[in-house]
Parts: sequence; structure tokens; C-alpha cells
Amino acid sequence: MNGPPDGENRDVLENVLLPVANERDAINTAKALEPYDPAHVTALHVVEKGEGVPDKTPVSQSEEIAAESYAAVREVFPDASDHTEYRRNLVNAIFDAAEEVDASAIAYQSRGGNRLIQFLSGDTTLKLVTNADRPVIALPAETEG
Repeated sequence: MNGPPDGENRDVLENVLLPVANERDAINTAKALEPYDPAHVTALHVVEKGEGVPDKTPVSQSEEIAAESYAAVREVFPDASDHTEYRRNLVNAIFDAAEEVDASAIAYQSRGGNRLIQFLSGDTTLKLVTNADRPVIALPAETEG
């Protein structure tokens, strides 16, 4: 495993990028990150754009979901920044956002799904943890009760 670029000695929790899908996911993921006490959090929502095909949801509806997600993250991290990407490829959007906000790490909480769903989706988690140029923190899964 390679260390930080250019001999940089950076705290992995200095500026954590937190990808969130919706309000519920945002609050659950933020609560899972909270015990690790990051210095700063940047919440990321990716609005999936069709790139030549119809969008899954209207952009205005997706932007509303993003705003609700950011508000949920701020319930846990009041000083969190937000960042919105408009892309079709979720993993590339996360990597580009991490670069843009100079994230020290990417933290995520797996959204699960069975093996077939993971295969059909290209297994976002696998791509995220194997292709990242910075640390990726897998947060504990949401527990019932």
C-alpha cells in the first residue's frame, strides 16, 4: 500500500468525504461516522444524469433529495460542507469530488443488496475500495433497533 503523496503526513479524518443517497441514508451514515470524530465532513450527493438517455428522476427532484440529505448530515455534523456532482458514473463522481474538495478519506456505509444486484450494478463498493487514490473507510452497517 502506498503512503500519502509527496511524503505528506495527513490525518485520515481531516476532511472526510461522505457520499449519501437520500435523507435516511445520510443520517444513518453520518451517525456511523460520528464516533470517529472527523475534523471536517463534506457530504456528497450524486445527481445521476442520463448523458444522452432520460434521467432517472427530474433534476429538480434530485436536487431536493440532495438538500434533504445535506440537512440530515448537518444534524450530526453542523459544520459539514456539501458538494453535488452531476454524473452518470457514481464511482467516478465520488473520486472526482474527493479530488475537488481535497478529501483526506472517503467514508461510506454499504447499502447492501444481494449478489445479483451487486453484480448488475457493477459492485460500486468493490470499485470504490480498489480504485481509490486515498483511504476509504467502510463504516459499520446499520443495525436494527
